[in-house]
Amino acid sequence: VQPNNYSTFYDDQRQNWSIMFESEKAAMDFSKQVCIAKCNSSPVLESVLYQDLLLGEGQGVEGGDSLEVAYTGWLFQNNGLGQVFDSNVNKDKLLRLKLGSGKVIKGWEEGMMGMKKGGRRYLIIPPAWAYGAQGVTGRVPPDSTLVFEVEVTRVKLAKECCGSDGLSVSSRDSPAPSPVPSSDGFSAD
Repeated sequence: VQPNNYSTFYDDQRQNWSIMFESEKAAMDFSKQVCIAKCNSSPVLESVLYQDLLLGEGQGVEGGDSLEVAYTGWLFQNNGLGQVFDSNVNKDKLLRLKLGSGKVIKGWEEGMMGMKKGGRRYLIIPPAWAYGAQGVTGRVPPDSTLVFEVEVTRVKLAKECCGSDGLSVSSRDSPAPSPVPSSDGFSAD
């Protein structure tokens, strides 16, 4: 995903391709389908698949950073999106979480690393990284693969302990999260 409704990728022969879309929505819809296609083409989904929809701005989030997130979760059924099982998009309160605290499913902890403020990402999470064999009674059947669209609306970086307004930007723009500490190091959090 690139700014201004572009998507760029390499094919099997390592040739670079770029696509320009008519709208941000068309670019995001295409990116969602790419992620679903990746899932359907892997023999066994053993880790979180993610696809950026919007990159956002600022520094990518790491473990210990606090986020405010809008999300919608679907069951992955019949090789695509099934029913919505959870969402906070039209609710008054967004979800607040600290990455690495273990308060959300493991797939979120992994899949949200590197996101930036204003960033949106599509996550496909295998059962072992979600609710596993137990599921969630009445909402998520046992051994369910889940799909989430997540948007980071606010970020407070753990490294910003005592300074500015405490809010920063966060979104994801590199193929892999970068866990390398910056020169100012980590807080004791």
